[in-house]
Amino acid sequence: MANEQASVSLHFSDGTPDAELPIYRGTCGPDVIDISQLYKKTGKFTFDPGFVATASCRSNITYIDGQAGKLLYRGYPIEQLADRCNYLEVCYLLLYGELPNEREKRDFEYLVTHHTMVNDQLQYFLHEFRRDAHPMAIILGLVGAMSAFYPKSCNVLDPAQRNMAAVQMIAKMPTLVAMAYKHSVSDPVIYPRNELTYSENFLHMMFATPCERYPVNPVLARAIDRIFILHADHEQNASTSTVRLCASSGTSPFAAIAAGISCLWGPRHGGANEAALRMLMDILDRGGEAHIGEFISKVKDHSSGIRLMGFGHRVYKSYDPRAKIMRETCHDVLEELGLKNDPLFKVALKLEEIALSDEYFVSRNLYPNVDFYSGIVQKAIGIPVSLFTAVFAMARMVGWFAQMNEMIEDPAQRIGRPRQLYTGAAEREVLPIEERQ
Repeated sequence: MANEQASVSLHFSDGTPDAELPIYRGTCGPDVIDISQLYKKTGKFTFDPGFVATASCRSNITYIDGQAGKLLYRGYPIEQLADRCNYLEVCYLLLYGELPNEREKRDFEYLVTHHTMVNDQLQYFLHEFRRDAHPMAIILGLVGAMSAFYPKSCNVLDPAQRNMAAVQMIAKMPTLVAMAYKHSVSDPVIYPRNELTYSENFLHMMFATPCERYPVNPVLARAIDRIFILHADHEQNASTSTVRLCASSGTSPFAAIAAGISCLWGPRHGGANEAALRMLMDILDRGGEAHIGEFISKVKDHSSGIRLMGFGHRVYKSYDPRAKIMRETCHDVLEELGLKNDPLFKVALKLEEIALSDEYFVSRNLYPNVDFYSGIVQKAIGIPVSLFTAVFAMARMVGWFAQMNEMIEDPAQRIGRPRQLYTGAAEREVLPIEERQ
């Protein structure tokens, strides 16, 4: 809970009354000036496009220190969680505030595992989509329809219904994503298996067929599990803010999640790993390793319009801590699958080598980020590039629900209603049509 530590006095040169505003200090991070009374006291709003300097809420879920390259879930460093926990343990932590003990872990895993099936009528809905539809369009439609299929979990103001909606969506998202993939390749849908872990089940539903069982490689299952952990939450990013804003109206949890999926679909947000892989594929098509030198020269020439995708981060000004974990996982997967000499991955590894040693990139903090490595891992496992953002949505599901819960339970929160700086025409008269120019 943030506490008032001091106050700031605002003085205006245009005759506006002075205002005293409280300053709050959180557990970590910069102090925050409470401007909620600014308009009432002065008749003025603040102007902050993109909300880059505005805290929209109090939160005790996730903390990022971009300068130090630190990411905490409920106070736990992401490195320790990725090394010592599985994804469902992290889900429990984000939803309920503490890591589970053995009994709590067993009960939660049982609950999630026994909600992985989806209503069979959703398959009729699925089959109406074109085979070449983008998987995110299919996922968006299926999740949006969940309110119709699970009406007993639709009251966002009821904690029990909201909790059940969270369990249902965490459990069913791997099934829905795998269904979207199978539909795109005209394969039969594969049902989940209760004896498999969360990540094993996802790989099974993706790659098994009715003809034979799919032996899940533990190295690949662990890699997928780490991708889920690393993407589970990330403070008040665009899609999380969208979920919070949508849920603040009192809509169904499934509708709020569908809104978050829509936002995540954007190439500036969840599509970053897809963009990074397409960049690597373009380099390969233009000559592979022989083209890297020319490509790097164009990246350094700002007039070329060529961008290095999968490097650098808006928040992290040093090495993204998730990227360090994913880099290790990436090399493990490539080694396990014997792909270190694959031309595409050789291009990726060469770019990584340059970015970690070239002064141009090091001085600008353009280190490989989590999107760069997670895209390589998914491509190596066999997940198509078009499905990357859907996998991201699956991982982020728990973060969206944790943030939604926090927003609903915060007595200070109201329906979202940002203000604006109006720059349009002043009031004017409507002329008869024959007098209009």
